[in-house]
Amino acid sequence: MQQQTVKEKIAKVVMSQPEDATYDEIMRELAFSRMVDRGLEDVRSGRVISNSEMGNRIRSYCGGRHGRCQDRALKNT
Repeated sequence: MQQQTVKEKIAKVVMSQPEDATYDEIMRELAFSRMVDRGLEDVRSGRVISNSEMGNRIRSYCGGRHGRCQDRALKNT
């Protein structure tokens, strides 16, 4: 199976959008497609962590149970 070029991948995403799609909607879809591709590349390369480790990293970033993330969440409600 021949691999698609970047130009072909972009054209496929653009052409899959409705005729009345806005520039921002198309750009959002292109960004999403790129994020998915990068995630799949990470998986193929073994750059993955467990859900448990991700939870630990989030808690560490947020400063524990009553840290930065909870403060931000309260401000947004």
